Amino acid sequence: MAARNVVAVDLGAESGRVVLGRFDGARVALTELHRFPTPPRPADGHLRWDLHGIWAQIQTGLAAAGAAAGTVDAVGVDAWGVDYGLLGRDGEPLGDPVSYRDPRTAGMLAEAVGRVGRERLYLATGIQLLEINTVFQLMAEARAGTLDRAERLLLIPDLFHRLLSGAAVAEYTVASTTGAWDMAGGRWAVDLLDQLGVPTRLLPEVVDAGTDLGPVLPELPGYAATRVIAPPSHDTASAVVGVPLQDPGAAYVSSGTWSLVGVETREPVIDRAAMAANLTNEGGAYGTIRLLRNNTGMWLLQESRRQWAREGRDHSYDELVRLAAPLPRGVSVVNADHPDFLAPGDLPARIRSYCARTAQPAPDGDPALVRCVLDSLAFGYRRTLDDLAAVTGRPRTAVHIVGGGSRNHLLNQAVADVTGLPVVAGPVEATALGNLCVQLIALGDLGDLAQAREVVRAGAGPEIQRFEPSASDRLADRYGRYRELVAADRLEVGV
Repeated sequence: MAARNVVAVDLGAESGRVVLGRFDGARVALTELHRFPTPPRPADGHLRWDLHGIWAQIQTGLAAAGAAAGTVDAVGVDAWGVDYGLLGRDGEPLGDPVSYRDPRTAGMLAEAVGRVGRERLYLATGIQLLEINTVFQLMAEARAGTLDRAERLLLIPDLFHRLLSGAAVAEYTVASTTGAWDMAGGRWAVDLLDQLGVPTRLLPEVVDAGTDLGPVLPELPGYAATRVIAPPSHDTASAVVGVPLQDPGAAYVSSGTWSLVGVETREPVIDRAAMAANLTNEGGAYGTIRLLRNNTGMWLLQESRRQWAREGRDHSYDELVRLAAPLPRGVSVVNADHPDFLAPGDLPARIRSYCARTAQPAPDGDPALVRCVLDSLAFGYRRTLDDLAAVTGRPRTAVHIVGGGSRNHLLNQAVADVTGLPVVAGPVEATALGNLCVQLIALGDLGDLAQAREVVRAGAGPEIQRFEPSASDRLADRYGRYRELVAADRLEVGV
């Protein structure tokens, strides 16, 4: 067959990139053509994403893809969940989207619980109760009166699909992250939203991953023959397609700014046990469910690096891993999901403060803080894996780690040691691969999800690494202390 050229636009909360995939019938060869920063910035009293700036960067990347490929057959966008933009009656954005890290949602979860109760919130949607969820952002906007001029809500990847194709719809996997979607019923949770005072007239039609949204609009030169195909538009959903799963007992970690720790199921698990564990049921491709928990991920290192750069110490990730490698493990651990660590700013100071108030040694120096962060992330993964096993009744047999964090060998080994399970790390580019494979299924070049994962395995084999558990320094012995910290935090702030 002639080679297919498909493009993935992969947007993260720290950076975005445009990736060209060339499919020769057996493997997808990836070429990253453009990478650009995406961090939010203060504007109009809020922390906002630069919609027009990101779109300009996407166009630059698409121009590079067109020049490299000659003909691009399809393009699709994946991005983070929960955030959205509002369109006015003229179809134009009413402003740049507000970031989930903006403090406007403070108190909204508690208010929602006060109105309808925690059980109602969870059992109506199956979604982990996090204050950043779209539904709580919308409650804050409704209270402020900022929804009156809005005609339509589109989530972040859907905004860019609209700019590419004109289609103003929501893709299912990203809609499922909102806390406004009824996972069991397969529709917007309009009764719940009415009770919370959120106007449901804003909600768009929802389409499945793999839907052809139409041709690229003529405003984009050189793409007249290109189709816009919605991939699993939540980046984690694309990443899970790109996990080379074979063992049904294996779990996955999509490791980026957030670490999404979960298993793939055929049906949602929405009951009181899942609610007590605060697990989330999110949509996957082709009838699958992602039963998982959103754990804080590499955000702690990303924001720490930014702080150290402000202080004149501009460390690379590789340098930090090298410096932290010889340090003892488990000296200090933190609950990485504590609300103190959500906002931007001086995270190293907040981590040291947390250690001090929990009677642990404050990390002495940047490498020690890195060691503390990586150990803490590994403990968080184990806690989620334990809860998944308890709720599903299926013990885990292995952990697949994909995404940028899969390159961190210290973290990979810590996860193996803390969980007692083998860790399979890679591919790094699982999100782009999953995005591209779903486009290829829609184009008829791949048959189904199983074949897509065969293609992933064929292409990513050389980069995949395996880490076996080691009890050499008994890191796992500190897990009990970590659980005590999490329990104390729940009592203190309700997390």
